[in-house]
Amino acid sequence: MAQGNSTHRPPAFYFLAAFFALFVIFLYGPMLMIFILSFQGPTGGLTFPMRGVSTNWFHDLWTSSRYGDLGGAFRRSLVLGGLSLVITAVVCLFAGLAFRRRFWGAGPIFYLAIISLVVPGILLGLGISQLFQLLGFRLSWWFSGLGAHLSWTLPFGLLIMFAVLNRFDGSWEEAARDAGATPLQVLSYITVPILFPGLIAVALFGFTLSYDEMPRSLLTVGGKNTLPIEISNMTTNVTTPALYAIGTVTSAVSFLVIATAFIAIAVVQKRRARAKQGMHE
Repeated sequence: MAQGNSTHRPPAFYFLAAFFALFVIFLYGPMLMIFILSFQGPTGGLTFPMRGVSTNWFHDLWTSSRYGDLGGAFRRSLVLGGLSLVITAVVCLFAGLAFRRRFWGAGPIFYLAIISLVVPGILLGLGISQLFQLLGFRLSWWFSGLGAHLSWTLPFGLLIMFAVLNRFDGSWEEAARDAGATPLQVLSYITVPILFPGLIAVALFGFTLSYDEMPRSLLTVGGKNTLPIEISNMTTNVTTPALYAIGTVTSAVSFLVIATAFIAIAVVQKRRARAKQGMHE
């Protein structure tokens, strides 16, 4: 009787299961359609049915001049994503460590840091462009564009780092200090290795949020567009499956970065498990 009751599932379980199924369909269904249609034959269009299968539109993306500066936009987005990854990880690490100790003004500083999350990106981009114009600076993707992206990635990274540090056991650091380790040694050999999976998560958010960012980029990158802006322009003047091909390429880059992050976390955790096993032996 007890076994039968244990296998009975409440109605909430089926509701959540149905909701999750719809979530998966709405998330991955469009991605699957774009992936399939990007392999249309040379005479294929933007809709089904498929007229052959080929990689013609992937080749057309990088050889045809009718799609604008797609290659340059792709490189700029990768560079911005890489810079955002490094800066977000480093700044959020040291900011999180600083907030572990109480100091005057910590509360207002924290709220000032995350307030940009509630400001619409297009308005923030407009404000940045007006500020640069007032100061006499020229808008550029590597300066004003990077600053706009960091206003999006840093608050998210800071929130993630706070969540990671809430579970951090400071006894390891205290033991290292008692053994005579310097602050730099404690940071290098204790703090950073333990926080490494969290740092990877922060860096991953920094890259993906920057790589896909459009509203903040629209008015801050100057005359050199990023990839999301180029894709947006393509939706108004491109009527070939090349539009789907670039979607497949950008998605593949994002999945590659995510896979690399998961592999890095798995390797670190495996090494840590081996080290613990060696200590017990």
